[in-house]
Amino acid sequence: MKFTFKQEALDALDADYSIRFVDGAETKGTPDEEILEISGFEKGSICDLPERRRVYVSITDAKPDNVRLGMAKALRAINGHKIGSIAVAPAICETAGVRASAAALAEGALLGAYKFDKYISDTPEKRDLEILVAGVCRRGSVIDAQEAERGLEQGAAVADVTNWVRDIVNEVPQIYTPAAMARDAAELACSADTVSCEVYDRVYLVKEGMNAFLAVNQSSPHEPKLIHIVYKPECEPKKRIAFVGKGLTYDSGGLSLKPSQYMLTMKSDKGGAAAAMGIVKAASALALPLEVHAVLGCTENMIGANAYKPDDIVTARNGKTIEVVNTDAEGRLVLADCLSWTQDKIKPDIMIDLATLTGACVTGLGAYTTGVIGNSYELQTEFKKLAEKSGELYSILEFNDYLRKEVDSKIADCRNAVPNGTGGAITAGEFLNRFIDGDYKDKWLHLDIAGPAFAENAWGYNPEGATGAGVRGCIYYMLGI
Repeated sequence: MKFTFKQEALDALDADYSIRFVDGAETKGTPDEEILEISGFEKGSICDLPERRRVYVSITDAKPDNVRLGMAKALRAINGHKIGSIAVAPAICETAGVRASAAALAEGALLGAYKFDKYISDTPEKRDLEILVAGVCRRGSVIDAQEAERGLEQGAAVADVTNWVRDIVNEVPQIYTPAAMARDAAELACSADTVSCEVYDRVYLVKEGMNAFLAVNQSSPHEPKLIHIVYKPECEPKKRIAFVGKGLTYDSGGLSLKPSQYMLTMKSDKGGAAAAMGIVKAASALALPLEVHAVLGCTENMIGANAYKPDDIVTARNGKTIEVVNTDAEGRLVLADCLSWTQDKIKPDIMIDLATLTGACVTGLGAYTTGVIGNSYELQTEFKKLAEKSGELYSILEFNDYLRKEVDSKIADCRNAVPNGTGGAITAGEFLNRFIDGDYKDKWLHLDIAGPAFAENAWGYNPEGATGAGVRGCIYYMLGI
């Protein structure tokens, strides 16, 4: 998809089709006022008029996320049409500005047009669609060309990376192994002078004492990979930020075997690692003035004669002992060692882990919202405020002393799951907190993306399947700090 800004009014643009935003159900003044009225066009609706080569989209207001949603709806409505170009007049939000509004337009178009149809034999030939963006907004004012073009470039970069992450998460487990993620990380490093990559194997993990990570891998035929990707800007960086991603390329639950219906989407358990890698890719594409690291803990959690077991005790990299209560609480074991490694080796100013960690977070917040957990309410609120500019939904979950005690073990320093299951998202965060050193307590956030990472049904501008959850939120956070 290509975006071209034209300093012309919408009706002057030579395109095969046009997208027209409408405030609520207010159709007065539109070229198709009577037709829209007859068709029952109302607030929140969409009306495609192929004979007029126009599609109308109702938006509540011009806030960026409404524009994203509107563009996504429009692209889906005309998906089957054989067209090569579309014209649109931007809906400019006065509070957000031209750049943010243009970025939202590009994001919505690309996110809404995404499909994962790699394994479908009979698919239509994909067209290289051009979006012509009018230089006169829908309310008649002339748009700042430089700001609009920068916004379109930013939005396209963010959406392209998000779709790249979606492809990774959607990829099937027999193809996408830890070695495949290491390959993608290496290719990312080769594609940009500002990005580098190191991949560490089992021998290194043994040397580092990453026994919690290794325990999860014990019954997989695929070697674990610890992947470290770095983006360094050409300028002096403002901050050093590390993103730590859970990269379970497949999770059977181990000996605490998942019911079969819950295994069907477990290719998505690599969503945190894929998001972390995508964030580095985006940082490079946007030339952010930050040093950005991604640390990916990649393995499978499988069953077999040598699988780790409930009742085992493993010693993590930082020396703490962990009682294994449930082998399906494996992601936090991988993250425990990866967080320890990140603190020691990178020494970040801010450390954020992303993980499809708990079903409890889905139960508590629903399928659309990411849980934000940490020790610093100031950092949590700052992140939430900036990240939600992306349109992603975040909710803060707070620690308390009573749930903290639930993570204690009678035979080890801590246990990897709480048998009664209550407060599961928070106790999982508290488990991770046991592996955060004192100097980093207020510099760390845990993002539980279990709900929004993989959509059982399409919603918003997310198709069924992988959504790329966490990518855009973290990018918007970095853009704002």
